[in-house]
Amino acid sequence: MSFSLSIGPLVSLIAGILILVMPRLLSTIVAIYLIVMGVLGLMGMHSLKL
Repeated sequence: MSFSLSIGPLVSLIAGILILVMPRLLSTIVAIYLIVMGVLGLMGMHSLKL
């Protein structure tokens, strides 16, 4: 059985948990998420697997 994990859902899960624990971080977490996904998209790594 193979197990692969995509970066997008993993980052979303971590961001969601942090937002639930510390709601004041919402704008910072969203900004970091958008920057990371944008950079990965520009570099052609949108299908990067761990």
